[in-house]
Amino acid sequence: MRLLLIEDDLMIGESVLDLLRDEGYAVDWVKDGDMAHTTLGTQSYDLVLLDLGLPKRDGLAVLRALRARKDRTPVLITTARDSVGQRIEGLDAGADDYVVKPYDLDELLARIRALVRRAAGRAEPVYTYQGVSIDPATREVSAQGLPVVLSSREWALLQLLMARPGTIFSRKQLEEKLYSWKDEVSSNAIEVYIHGLRKKLGNGLIQNIRGVGYMIPTVDP
Repeated sequence: MRLLLIEDDLMIGESVLDLLRDEGYAVDWVKDGDMAHTTLGTQSYDLVLLDLGLPKRDGLAVLRALRARKDRTPVLITTARDSVGQRIEGLDAGADDYVVKPYDLDELLARIRALVRRAAGRAEPVYTYQGVSIDPATREVSAQGLPVVLSSREWALLQLLMARPGTIFSRKQLEEKLYSWKDEVSSNAIEVYIHGLRKKLGNGLIQNIRGVGYMIPTVDP
């Protein structure tokens, strides 16, 4: 999953960036409202973490422009603006959730997981298919009841596919979901991770739609 962090406070930004990357997310970070507006107009994300008190362009202006384009990307406001009126204004402007600084990092992760589930049309916290289960909260994976150890990229790819069964992702789309701006991507990286997942979890889990991409079916046989 690829997230956009919009935060001008360097200390907060660095700590959140490290936290999210440790959790397996690909993260891009911008530090002012103009760059946020430009980035959101050219790149798609699974979720946006939006500070409101930004230089050059206020966060609410960024949010309103995003929603004016009919962009449904989940937005989690993270701000020091803590009055009830300000929270209402943020939510009415199109935010999906609102957390006030200083926030607990574990709570932030839980809110991100909830918004990602909601965007994927899922309510259940644990994803299960063909004897394979993953728990995004703990990053635990099991196959036929036995624990399985995945690399961080394998985990990110599996979570993406299992969160949206029936959705076909091309290799390019998977690369865009798994890598941030600064990451180097080898030409066969996705194929390597798919091979690793099939070796650990079984060949029938991830289907290759020839010439199109990869998916996990909607119906568990």
